[in-house]
Amino acid sequence: MFDQIVQSVAYQKINLDAAVSVTVKRLDQIHPKISGNKFFKLKYNFLEAQKQGLNKVLTFGGAYSNHIAATAYAAHLFGFKSVGIIRGEELAAKTLNPTLVTAQQFGMQLHFVSREQYRLKDQPEYLAKLTQQFPEHFIIPEGGTNPLAIQGCKEILNAEDLQNYDVICCAVGTGGTISGIIEASSEHQTVIGFSALKGDFLQRDVQQWTTKKNWKITDSYCCGGYAKTTPELFQFMQAFEAEHTIPLEQVYTAKMMVGFFDLIEKNYFPKDTRILVIHTGGLQGRHAG
Repeated sequence: MFDQIVQSVAYQKINLDAAVSVTVKRLDQIHPKISGNKFFKLKYNFLEAQKQGLNKVLTFGGAYSNHIAATAYAAHLFGFKSVGIIRGEELAAKTLNPTLVTAQQFGMQLHFVSREQYRLKDQPEYLAKLTQQFPEHFIIPEGGTNPLAIQGCKEILNAEDLQNYDVICCAVGTGGTISGIIEASSEHQTVIGFSALKGDFLQRDVQQWTTKKNWKITDSYCCGGYAKTTPELFQFMQAFEAEHTIPLEQVYTAKMMVGFFDLIEKNYFPKDTRILVIHTGGLQGRHAG
């Protein structure tokens, strides 16, 4: 059911004054609502729910979660009901932001919980309580990352991608997307992840999903942490979009591009390296600063 909604996956060259070749794979163009890595992460989760005879899904996210918005729309499109466990019980008394308004418009029931309670989202006891509270719901973890998501994200790279590029770059949130890309990658390829979060925990998280060693993750360009920004980040976004006509968002893709361009300027990549940069979408969370 997911593959039928794909609109296009374009490749766009970026011309740089550098001794390497750079191509952006525009996953943001897959679908206006279920785009980028979310398409691949959700695909097999929804198929598994359908296989189990379930037509309700429950998942987790913050107030600006691309995953929440994409899950709500996918549920709406395929005739599922959806519940979003949203971090921050104080948000229930505030005006909803555009992300949560979008999720609600597509039928998602928003359930706000405290940050302390939200931290239990992976604990069996808490999940058992949610199962009692929301029976017959297929539970999708925060960010969609689970074995089904890894299976889907392996499909991000096609046969040509495996042959035509030496380095693959992508933004990293919960680690599911890069894990699938690593698992699908060829032996000669290196996968570089640009973390949107501060800390080295993602190294451990990704190691749960792959035994390959051809990858690395840096948090040097996260601007201090998840969803944190700087004026310089927005200045980069505006300049990049003006020159290359590729839209970015400030949580993931802009930080990745800042890091990638910094590595280019530092001559990190050997001459004639063929680089594929994955645009993971998430443009619903975009703002101009």
